[in-house]
Amino acid sequence: MNSCKLSAALSLLQGISRLVVALARIRLAARGNGLRGSSAGWADRTRRSWSMGSLRAQLLTVGRELLCCLFQDHLDLRAGREQRLDGVADGEGVERRAVERDHRRALASVFGEVTVGRLAYRQRGEQNLYVADGALNVPEERASHGVRRLAAVEAAAGSFEHATGQVRERTGLTLGKRQVEELTVRAAVDFDAFYAERVSAAEDAVHDTRDVLVLSADGKGVVMRAEALREATARAAQRASPKLKTRLSKGEKANRKRIAEVGAVYDIEPTPRTPADVLAHTEKVLPAPKAKHKWLTASVVEDAATVVADIFNEADRRDPGHQRRWIALVDGNNHQIDRIKKEAKTRKVKVAIVVDVVHVLEYLWGAAWCFHKEGDPAAEQWVHEKALAILQGKAGIVAAAIRRKATLLRLPEDTRAKADRAAGYLLNKRRYLDYPTALQNGWPIATGVIEGACRHLVKDRMDITGARWRLPLRLSSR
Repeated sequence: MNSCKLSAALSLLQGISRLVVALARIRLAARGNGLRGSSAGWADRTRRSWSMGSLRAQLLTVGRELLCCLFQDHLDLRAGREQRLDGVADGEGVERRAVERDHRRALASVFGEVTVGRLAYRQRGEQNLYVADGALNVPEERASHGVRRLAAVEAAAGSFEHATGQVRERTGLTLGKRQVEELTVRAAVDFDAFYAERVSAAEDAVHDTRDVLVLSADGKGVVMRAEALREATARAAQRASPKLKTRLSKGEKANRKRIAEVGAVYDIEPTPRTPADVLAHTEKVLPAPKAKHKWLTASVVEDAATVVADIFNEADRRDPGHQRRWIALVDGNNHQIDRIKKEAKTRKVKVAIVVDVVHVLEYLWGAAWCFHKEGDPAAEQWVHEKALAILQGKAGIVAAAIRRKATLLRLPEDTRAKADRAAGYLLNKRRYLDYPTALQNGWPIATGVIEGACRHLVKDRMDITGARWRLPLRLSSR
């Protein structure tokens, strides 16, 4: 038996021994017994009176130790079996002719701290090469990819303080909050590469030229630290002189938010509908069109112009010959509409801009309460009638009717304010309210995809009570 096989056999025996001890500890713990004289000390009277919660915590700890032992033994077995390779060289072609065994490095895994042994390929004056690190996909930093993923998942669900606690509890590692922040940042650097890998000839082939290509953009405010505000917002905050010291008065703004720009591109199979289908009181018979091949982007650093350019880049990638119908869904924001029109003109592509019908309904409901008491069922019927008329292409007539009704009722200026606002919105956005054409051609008329993205990408993660966000130092001047 050569030394390599002997080493592997000894490693295997050691692993079996540790496994038996760990399993015995778990089994005896569950029975309320202990190993006499062992460090476990599970048999004393205090621990026999453990509650279910305490027992569960101990079993989780010992179970994680068992998994860590198994993981370590596997790494040791692989290290013992690693064979020397010939012709190992770096990117510049410099070979590593000398080889040393059992070079070890620490790795913080999801089961706990382990060490990775491997062959070191060496050359005087050059950095060591470790072929096994590539085979194991071991990261350069101490934390494993599993720990990095755990940190990113938990950070996306709450604060970094919460994420740090979860990582510590589930892995037994003693990571600090700053380390968890850095791991989360590293997990995000693959964003562009992730989408690039999804772009393949096979995926592009499934894009049906009959499908509508939908572009959408929106923004969501994020509370920032003072030094991270955009220049205009920072100036407004400095000029602000609130009436009260401890709180804002009606109509005053805190000027503490930075808009996170969100963009989306997706395909939808055209589904022709009628206004009655959209506003049906009963369950809809026609299936709603579903977004396909959805692509999302969001940035609290870049401005709207950059994000809109990004979504046009993605749309151009999908339809470089501009053979498909392009639709831009917006909520009515003038700046976003201007950026979309400018990009479309620059790229010489025809884009039909459609304002989200849900935003229109919100304006109608605001006007309805100018004419009806809160909770009056007649308000619902009034909104339904006006919405149906707008979907039939009569936005201008509806705007005039709203203002005329407010005038005939001789409503005071403050009472009719929302009615005038709704009428003004309908008139200003009238050219983007061509719902008859959109419904006849089966285009989408609601911004559910981008609204969901604003919630899941921005709000759920960054709209945390008491949180104030900063930008990386290299970006704070933008």
